Amino acid sequence: MQECRLAAHDIACRRGDRVLFAQLSLALAPGETCQVVGANGVGKSSLLRILAGLSPAFAGRVERVGPVGLVDERPALDPHLPLGQALAFWRGIDGQAAGALDRLGLAGLQDVPVGYLSTGQKKRAALARLIGQNAPIWLLDEPLNGLDSEAATLAQALVAEHVAAGGLCVVASHQPFALPGLRLLSLADHAA
Repeated sequence: MQECRLAAHDIACRRGDRVLFAQLSLALAPGETCQVVGANGVGKSSLLRILAGLSPAFAGRVERVGPVGLVDERPALDPHLPLGQALAFWRGIDGQAAGALDRLGLAGLQDVPVGYLSTGQKKRAALARLIGQNAPIWLLDEPLNGLDSEAATLAQALVAEHVAAGGLCVVASHQPFALPGLRLLSLADHAA
């Protein structure tokens, strides 16, 4: 696994004229996981986009060492392509871990257009893509939404394996995430 670190220093997030949170600091090293919690609209997804470098912080700064993989509500897979072809596109860019489709129960769905997959199947496909990225920093926005209990347990196991191998992960979720050593960050503590 590549070297990785993620730190946020006194960041703030503004949406329109409203500051959602401020003075938020966070530091994660290899092997660490943090779950971001808070009510709807408090800025959990916005925080992940700031940490990923996709949105600017209103204040403060973010430091990243190592590539970032993000899974959010958009699986980044062409809905018109069969799943196998949609994932092959990304495999050409960032590779793909051997056995990810089998492990995530998707091997039999490679000929099904992504647009016809269920919410849970799309989420598992996004996780397969994430595994293939070999990014040491994982940012997961509501990763358990749409998953049945078996798939949710598998998703948590994948995160545990990732951090045990030296990666780090930030999970924004309303649902409990069962990982040893999981740190909690409540955005309510940083409400502006």
